[in-house]
Formats: sequence, C-alpha cells, structure tokens
Amino acid sequence: MHWSLPLFVAAAVFTASLAATGGILRVLRARAILDHPNERSSHSAPTPKGAGIAIIPCIAIAWIAAAWAAPSAIFTSSDAIIILTAALALALLSWFDDLRGLNPLWRLLAQIAAVAFILSQTGSLGAKNYFAGLLPGGWDIVAAGLIWVWFINLFNFMDGIDGIAGVETAAIGIGIALVASVAGLSSLYGLFGIAAAAAALGFLWWNWHPAKIFLGDVGSVPLGFLLGWLLLELAASGQWAAALILPLYYLGDATITLVRRGLAGKKVWQAHREHFYQQAISRGLSHAAVVRHVLLANLALVALAVAAAAGWTSAALISSVVVVSWLLFFLGVHLGRKQKKT
Repeated sequence: MHWSLPLFVAAAVFTASLAATGGILRVLRARAILDHPNERSSHSAPTPKGAGIAIIPCIAIAWIAAAWAAPSAIFTSSDAIIILTAALALALLSWFDDLRGLNPLWRLLAQIAAVAFILSQTGSLGAKNYFAGLLPGGWDIVAAGLIWVWFINLFNFMDGIDGIAGVETAAIGIGIALVASVAGLSSLYGLFGIAAAAAALGFLWWNWHPAKIFLGDVGSVPLGFLLGWLLLELAASGQWAAALILPLYYLGDATITLVRRGLAGKKVWQAHREHFYQQAISRGLSHAAVVRHVLLANLALVALAVAAAAGWTSAALISSVVVVSWLLFFLGVHLGRKQKKT
C-alpha cells in the first residue's frame, strides 16, 4: 500500500465528517431535536443530538471504498458491506431510541442479533480464534460475542461529556492502524482505523467543550459495534494484548462502575453520574480538562499497544494497567476548585 493512501483517506473522511456534522447540526436545530439537561446530565443547556447521522455514513463509505480499492485475501468489499449493514441497522434503531426511547431489552436483543449475525458468517468473518486457543471451540466465539456486546454498551455509557467519545474513537482508530502496521497485518485494518479516527476528529471540531452537538445513540452504538469488531480482528490476528490495551480506560471505567452499581443494588442500565470521569466533573474539573487527561492516557495506551505488537507484551500489559489505574484514581479523587461550566 502506497503511503499516500492513508493520508488521502484521513483527509477525505475528516473533511466529509466536518462538513456533514455542521450540516446536520443546522437540521437538528431547526427541528428542535435536542438533548435537554436533567439531574443526570453533565451539560446545562439544550443541545442538538444526532451527529452520528453524519459520522457513520462517512465511515461506511470510506470502509467500502477502501475494501474495494485495496482488497485482500482475508477481507473483501462484500464483507465490508455485511458488517456495515449490521452497523447501519443498529444506527437506525438507535435513532428511534434517541427520538422516542426504546425498552432497554429490545436494544440489547438487537445488539446481540447484530453481533451473532456477524460471528455466524463463514469465510473471513467467521471461524476465528479470538482468545489464543485458551477457550475451546464454541466457547471462544461465545466469549467474543459477549465481550463485543458489552463493548457496544460501554461505549454508549461512556459518551457522557463533551469530547470524550471523539477522543476515544480517534485514539483507538489510530492505535489499530499503528498496530496493524507494526504487526504486518492487512493494510485494510489500518485504513479502517484511520477512517474511524478521521471521522471522529471531524466530529470533535463541533463536540469539543462547550459542545455544539452531541453524538447521540445513533452514533455511539454503531461506533462501538465497528470498533469492537476491529479490536476482535486484532485479537484473532494474534494481537490480543494490543486489542485489550487500546480501549483499556473505557473498559476499566465502565466495568468498575457497573460492578459497583450492581453490588449496590442499583439498576445498571439506567443513566447516572457515577463514572470516574463524571465524578471528576462533579468535583470541579472542566469537561475539557477531563478529556485532556483521557487523551494523554490514551496516547500512552497507543504507544503501549504498539510495544505489545512489537513483542513487549508483558511489559506493555503491566504498564497499561498502571496508566489506567492512575487515571481512574486521579479522576475519582480530584478535588479541584469548582469551575464555571460554559
């Protein structure tokens, strides 16, 4: 693959995402499709929601074009269409959820169906070994499916303050591209990661604090689905450590919070303000300051994922746990002065 192709993909998708998000912002404002603040919100003014309507199509077009322009023996444009069809179906369902609200059970069943559909496919989409042979046969794919469904939901749960989803998506996408390059994997994985990162950065222009628009479930759910698939592909290609390291902050924050709420007898599917990043906001740290700390941690995780792909697996895993533990500790105990939220 020529070095100019990733740059072209990044520039094209960033520009498309930037323009499309600005366009959909005007539509959402005109139609008064707003996220109104409540006692569980981290924002104080009604804000348009639904940027995923702009971002997900940008990613979908880029993935299909990349798979068509640079086909490989393990992945084709037809495979991309299958995955993206499932993602777009989840986006459509999530848009109805944004507008009218859906029963959490129906949302979960739809996500399980989409994941099961992809994992049941043959050829390049199926028959993978995701856990390095540690789990026998069918249990390997069942565990992969459960983790994928959890990742979709935690990605949605963690989209609670300005900028955090864009930064996380960009970091994971860039990390996947670098790991794929270092590990000698298909260049398509790198292009897919770059496309997701570029779309997130175009959205981030509008979503940085104070946000002019929110991603909405129409964006966070399919993004979690697509990034989860890419991470599982890394694991199936032998890069399980890198696949674990890249999203480790999101995994740690969401999982620990869910377990704590479950042990306290609370409904784990209800909206709340108990994530570590939300605790930091409630203690006075601004949205931008929290996201900058998440960004710094993610940059370290990207570097450690690349180190794991280069053979430094144990050291990278230990170091990544230290990085995320420190970030969670900092966010959970930060006692800065109250800052004016704008």
